[in-house]
Amino acid sequence: MKSFLKIVVFGFLGGLAGAYIMFQFLVKTSDNPFRQEPAFTATSYDSPALISPHVVDAERINSLELVDFSLAANKAIPSVVYINSIFKGTSYSPFDWFFGGGATTQTRVSSGSGVIFTKDGYIVTNNHVVEAAEKIEVMLNKKVYPAELIGTDPSTDLAVLKINETNLPAVTIGSSKNVQVGEWVLAVGNPFSLSSTVTAGIVSAKGRRIGILEDKFPIESFIQTDAAINPGNSGGALVNKNGELVGINTAILSRTGSYTGYAFAVPVDIAYKVFEDLVKYGVVQKALFGGNVIEYNFQNAKKYDLNTDVSNFEGVLIESLDKDGPAFKAGLKPGDVITKINNTAINSQSAFEEELAYRYPGDKVSFTYQRDKKLNTATITLVNKSGTTEIVKRKIFVSASLGAEFEATDYGVKVFKIGEKSALKQIGVPENFTIIAINRVKVKEPQEVIEFFEKFKGRGYIYGVNSSKQQVEIPFIIR
Repeated sequence: MKSFLKIVVFGFLGGLAGAYIMFQFLVKTSDNPFRQEPAFTATSYDSPALISPHVVDAERINSLELVDFSLAANKAIPSVVYINSIFKGTSYSPFDWFFGGGATTQTRVSSGSGVIFTKDGYIVTNNHVVEAAEKIEVMLNKKVYPAELIGTDPSTDLAVLKINETNLPAVTIGSSKNVQVGEWVLAVGNPFSLSSTVTAGIVSAKGRRIGILEDKFPIESFIQTDAAINPGNSGGALVNKNGELVGINTAILSRTGSYTGYAFAVPVDIAYKVFEDLVKYGVVQKALFGGNVIEYNFQNAKKYDLNTDVSNFEGVLIESLDKDGPAFKAGLKPGDVITKINNTAINSQSAFEEELAYRYPGDKVSFTYQRDKKLNTATITLVNKSGTTEIVKRKIFVSASLGAEFEATDYGVKVFKIGEKSALKQIGVPENFTIIAINRVKVKEPQEVIEFFEKFKGRGYIYGVNSSKQQVEIPFIIR
């Protein structure tokens, strides 16, 4: 037994000695044939030496740590409101012509978002959020406020509302001109009726023109972002990492109707000019140069027999000019390439439209243009859509006898603020209805509509467009 214990003890000590020798020979010496380089190399972040590409450098770690949008979100969320647009869908049958009445109505509600621009209650949203509304409600801090529609601008898809409240958390206005492609942005709104939702993404592009606005003079120069925007986000805020407003979320490109990676916002610089104009004048001031421009590229240059052997197609191409317009009078011609407005370089149709969007009728601007490989300059006085340099103001006609307000539009006469006892209400004319013709006679001025209904008795019908842009015929009887 003692011999067995001796063998075990000596064997154990021998094993330890062998392990020590192997460690000294194979691990500590540089001649170790089994030695491998480590997968990661330790380094000091304070060292100015070059860092191995396998090592995560401290600067990148710090930048990742800064991708925290909680401060920006907390700054922007209080300035974004929930908007309900309430309207009545009305349908008519052929029997209404013979029996009168019979129209069926159904109350509908759609929701969207808005941004508080001033402490005293002015709110900016999208025109398409409120254009069909007969009644607008704003929800803020669990309170519901009735909202007044101050004005709309279909050319930018923007609208301004007003609620009676003070000391509101107005958003901090930034600058869309300073926004850079690749910059982080947040979208704040109420998608799918989920209030105060924040999503993050980057600016994918600027100056996008996507052809969604149906106005006669559309202004499309959208900020494209991949921040998730869905139905209900419309009219909400696009803010930078400092919580400053840089855009009003407006549209998505999607086959499903939900977010698929392409979202678009109206630049805040345009939105603020629209806001100021609607509050001050009731209508946005359009400054026109008297013509149309298209993209200057290989195809269009070839179409106008211009030189296509150029390194860069910089500028926009004049497609047509109004014969009596300011650009024609200043000597410009179709086929000229506009490269600058004042000192701002112009390289796309959207950039051209955006630059004019900041101007007013009567402003004098310098156009730099290229013709026959020569640069020329022309000073042009911008005009309004009527061809004059006057500031345009909204004209509203109030009829006490009809209990409604009227406004001339490009297509007819718009009727709104229709009282409950109004004759127009009794015959089924909905809020924000544009009358194009009465008994097949076109109307252009509010006074024509007012005088007709003050005098007419009998059967008739109104043809026009409702707030949902549907063509409607309303038969009526006035006894």
